[in-house]
Amino acid sequence: MSRDQATPLMQQYRDIKARHQHAILFFRMGDFFETFFEDAEIASRVLGLTLTSRNNGAAAAVPLAGVPAKAVNEYVRRLVQQGYRVAICEQVEDPKLAKGIVKREVIETITPGAAFSDDLLDGTRNNFLCAVRVDGQRLGIAAADLSTGEFRLVCGARGDAGAMLGRLSPREVLVVAGDQDSQQTLHGLDVLLTERDGWEFDAGMAGDALAQHFRVQSLEGLGVGAGDVVAVGAAGALLRYLRELQPGGVPHLARPVIERPGGTMPLDDMTRRNLELVESLRGGDASGTLLNVLDRTQTPMGARLLRQWILAPLTEQAAIEARLDAVGAFVHDASTRAALRAALDGVRDVERLSGKTAAGRASPRDVRALGDSLAQLPAVHAALARVPAEGRLKALLDGWDDASSVMTAITTTLVVRPPVAIGDGETIAAGVDATLDELRAIMAGGKDAIANLQAEERARTGISSLKVGYNRVFGYYIEITNANKHLVPPDYQRRQTLTGAERYVTPALKEFEEKVLHATERTEALERERFEGLRAEVAAEIGRLQGVAATLAQLDVLAALADVAAREGYVRPTVRDDFALEITGGRHPVVERMMPRDQFIPNDVSLTADARMIILTGPNMAGKSTILRQIGLIALMAQMGSWVSATRAHVGIADRVFTRVGASDNLVRGQSTFMVEMSETSAILHTATARSLVLLDEIGRGTSTWDGVSIAWAVSEHLHDRVGCKTVFATHYHELTQLADELVAVRNYNVAVKEAGDEILFLHRLQPGGADRSYGIEVGRLAGLPAPVIARARALLRLLEGEDLAAALAGGAPKPVRGQRDSTPQLGLFAPPPHPLLAQLAAMEPNEMTPLEALARLATLVADAKRASAE
Repeated sequence: MSRDQATPLMQQYRDIKARHQHAILFFRMGDFFETFFEDAEIASRVLGLTLTSRNNGAAAAVPLAGVPAKAVNEYVRRLVQQGYRVAICEQVEDPKLAKGIVKREVIETITPGAAFSDDLLDGTRNNFLCAVRVDGQRLGIAAADLSTGEFRLVCGARGDAGAMLGRLSPREVLVVAGDQDSQQTLHGLDVLLTERDGWEFDAGMAGDALAQHFRVQSLEGLGVGAGDVVAVGAAGALLRYLRELQPGGVPHLARPVIERPGGTMPLDDMTRRNLELVESLRGGDASGTLLNVLDRTQTPMGARLLRQWILAPLTEQAAIEARLDAVGAFVHDASTRAALRAALDGVRDVERLSGKTAAGRASPRDVRALGDSLAQLPAVHAALARVPAEGRLKALLDGWDDASSVMTAITTTLVVRPPVAIGDGETIAAGVDATLDELRAIMAGGKDAIANLQAEERARTGISSLKVGYNRVFGYYIEITNANKHLVPPDYQRRQTLTGAERYVTPALKEFEEKVLHATERTEALERERFEGLRAEVAAEIGRLQGVAATLAQLDVLAALADVAAREGYVRPTVRDDFALEITGGRHPVVERMMPRDQFIPNDVSLTADARMIILTGPNMAGKSTILRQIGLIALMAQMGSWVSATRAHVGIADRVFTRVGASDNLVRGQSTFMVEMSETSAILHTATARSLVLLDEIGRGTSTWDGVSIAWAVSEHLHDRVGCKTVFATHYHELTQLADELVAVRNYNVAVKEAGDEILFLHRLQPGGADRSYGIEVGRLAGLPAPVIARARALLRLLEGEDLAAALAGGAPKPVRGQRDSTPQLGLFAPPPHPLLAQLAAMEPNEMTPLEALARLATLVADAKRASAE
């Protein structure tokens, strides 16, 4: 359809769509949102809508698909969850007052990384939108959560991109269009990538935009330094994009928090995954994770902050000790902890409710929920005041703000249970507006008038079944059944014919209708005006409210960690800026939760400068991998500021924790299990320092035995000699236990088992020394392998271990296995036919031969061997 053929409505649509080409445009038309052209085809396919067409006076029909305005959120959610952007185009003037086409504007564009709706958000995690800029080996990330207003500038090394972005878990990432460095850096990241023009990442322009937005003279007023220039460029692109998505602006965007290398520990993807910090290896959710164990938070803000703490362990002793002190204060005061948690239990998501309010997206019910949450703050403050005012808790108490003026404004203006939308029920409380109260009295009196009118008309007409009703199409009416039509008075005017009745109006009913409907319209307009005024008043306090939310989140996390520590028997770790990691009675915090209490077997581990590498051997199912993960989790728990699952723990602060546990193919990248293993091991060897903790499980098992042993040996030597870090290496290669004889800081440990005949008992206890068997066949028996398979495996094992090697070469039968009744002869492992030369050798008696006979026989054998070789 050409522009000169388009109707004014479709011309308006085209003009708006031209400005939002990369989004599906939801175009408001009355009670529906319509999509047209390609957008309609996509919506029809993805949402299962009926695709129709409309001529609109043009030569070609226009494809369209629509959804009801009242249900639009559900349809938007489904599109956004599949990676689409949706632009919401609303009617911004009253159709009754419009001259010509109703004015329409896009009020917001919703993307996976930019959303306010609860349907699109997980209350327990942030919804970050990130912009990434790469400059050589430097990386800058700007991250914003539109729902909360949180804003971060993250600076780091390009090699840490995976760890930095993994912690933020963005739903959408902005990159420079066509920039190969950015594409390579983000390769493999499962996230929506949005390309933007390179000039938007210019640091100079970005600095001016940030200073203007936050109303500061220079970026120094935001704490931004010269070394943050790469992140500043990313922030400029992010801010510009947010303004495009939100034409009304982002007034709730908080001042940026600057994160530079050194304060927190980067955790790469394999460590987050292998230790199951926030997502399970089995299902991808939080069940069976450290987060699931520690999350006893009472508020959504607390749950989000706890997740952040787990994914960003601290590396500075003072900061760690401050958190441990605060947790300890609540551990030792159970009644105060219970009072604080009870007070927090009534607090809703203050952070997101405040953000929605400031952005003009909050409903009356949202704003009232915010007010009710603020009403809980005096009880929270009273509980906090009961603990000793020291360290972090003193800082929170000294900076306390209960936002009482905001709470009072909300709770006195709105009814206790307001509706989601204005007009669906009373919103403004009685006594707030005298005019509003008068209009409500008219409307209430109208209900009585209806009842009186109905009674009067029944008496006048003698029709006992006469009733007065209302609908939006015809307004108020009098309904009379067909059986009583002959009793209808002359002044009744027919309005509608039904199957079994007629509907009428009278002059008196019309007069009443005009009075009531006018009161209803005026009431809705006044309530909307009052509510929007209140929302603007609350929005002006967004800075205070974000501070309140941050305080509540910290208290919630500290109290939750204390509650877990008290219930699970955790201890406060001794955290020092030294090398040693010494754990007494350590327990895996997740596994022990899945077992009956007191059945988990605790273990001791000691890694010092003189004994910094442990070669850990033991049978399958003995618990080697559990011990590895347990060590890593206890170290990370200590550095995030939590008490730990042990009876005593000394934790020397690590700069990184690396894990290489388990095996998996990466089919998307075309990498085999062994290639993935080698790639991850390579990353560890290139990145680890003397302050790192490295946990390795079964390096080299994805290739031939001797290749695997060689690689595992060389990796161990490199970590011991060149890196010098704390290392625990679990392996089935018993040859590696010889490293303890070669390298001064290597110690052998094994996970104990007890043998009883052919039966084994796993003791799950760590003890010095190396294991000499893997007990794989016994594990196979426990797994239910058929008895003949087990018997044959045992026989073959004896062959491979050399007990019956001669019998195998001769094609004889293996020796009977202990406890095996049937010793029927069977072929050797490869069962080769006996060679004639072997028969000749077997028949020789060297002691009965003279030297000359022996030389002659040898010459004959050599000639036979050469002849056989030539054949």
